[in-house]
Amino acid sequence: MARNARIESPAASGWVNIGLAAASTVPAILVKAGVLGFRVEIDTVLYGVAILGAAFLLSWGAEVAQLDISQALAIAFLAFIAVLPEYAVDLVFAWKAGSQDFAAGALGHLCGEQQCRQLAIANMTGSNRLLIGLGWSAVVLTWWLKTRQRSLQLGTIRRTEIGFLLLATLWAFTIPMRRYLSLLDLGVLGALFVAYIWRLAMQEAEEPELVGPPVAVAALPVAARRAATLAMFVFAAAVILAAAEPFADGLVRTGEKFGIDSFLLVQWLAPLASEAPEMIIAILFVLRMRPGAGMGTLISSKVNQWTLLIATLPLVYSIANHSATHALHLGSRQVEEVFLTAAQSAFAIAVLANLRISRAEATLLLVLFGAQFRFESTVVRYGFATAYLALCAAILIASRENRRGLWLALRDAVQRPWRAVAGTTHGESRG
Repeated sequence: MARNARIESPAASGWVNIGLAAASTVPAILVKAGVLGFRVEIDTVLYGVAILGAAFLLSWGAEVAQLDISQALAIAFLAFIAVLPEYAVDLVFAWKAGSQDFAAGALGHLCGEQQCRQLAIANMTGSNRLLIGLGWSAVVLTWWLKTRQRSLQLGTIRRTEIGFLLLATLWAFTIPMRRYLSLLDLGVLGALFVAYIWRLAMQEAEEPELVGPPVAVAALPVAARRAATLAMFVFAAAVILAAAEPFADGLVRTGEKFGIDSFLLVQWLAPLASEAPEMIIAILFVLRMRPGAGMGTLISSKVNQWTLLIATLPLVYSIANHSATHALHLGSRQVEEVFLTAAQSAFAIAVLANLRISRAEATLLLVLFGAQFRFESTVVRYGFATAYLALCAAILIASRENRRGLWLALRDAVQRPWRAVAGTTHGESRG
């Protein structure tokens, strides 16, 4: 059943933006079809732009879809859509790593099993660290620039997400100790994701507030709106599926051609393309004086990536390898990256435990994230991880409010949903 929403007057610019996003995929489609052909680095850029354009279409379509599907289904569907672009590249590498017939794939001559395992972890850790280090910081600093308020306050409803993020992070610390991803991770993190969706589905319904191009689509008659939304999904998904493998291949080839570490290209360039739509939507919420909604969007995306995205890697690897017991083993570099990503997540959780993040804390997240690009040594990476954990401990030791908030978040995540319905969700602030 359709739900009401606060919909602004549609603007012509909304359709223009939708048209531009769709048009941005055309060069890559022509390259894929063999109509056009350029140097590998140009083709790679075109495929990246196509994934970016398709990601925007997916994000906009997902917002509009909230008007026409049930609340529980909308939450599950949007959670999946949020990480779909990340799947596109990440799962290509996971599949190639598990496949025994490397020569049959486009990456066969460049990406052996060990390198593909490395690149799968690179993309996963990059997308997670980018979301916090750049995305969360950008929302808070944009809010400060707009209002001069030195902190951004979140509603108590965000405790659920913080609690599940804490549980996922605690489990993530076991991955470097075990040095592999297996179907055990699929079971634990997959269960956390399902429980997270269940908890959200039992919270009070909210009327979606549409921002930007979705406003234009939502203003259409019901049948036309649904047809347009479906068309956006089908087109965007087809583009992402078609562009994922050549984009991944192009990143590896470009790195080799110019002497750039392919690990870094896959870790940062690919996630930047897929994360950009979410970040822009979050900033648009801030500019429309809804900072809690903007920050909440990125926190939810982090939960999705830190559970469902990681859980899917060993599943795809096992399917490609035709073995449920064959684990996706991590090398030393991947162990370092996962540990560093988990440490950053722990610090971010400690910051948000009191449902508030200040300009200084956001700046610190951004500075620590940006400083990592200058260093490649193992010692430095573990140094950054130690710094994150030390800051996490310092916050929790110094602030009773943050300690209590962390306990409440954990309690909210693990308590039985049927006991939580009346107790913690009714009448809470939604930021």
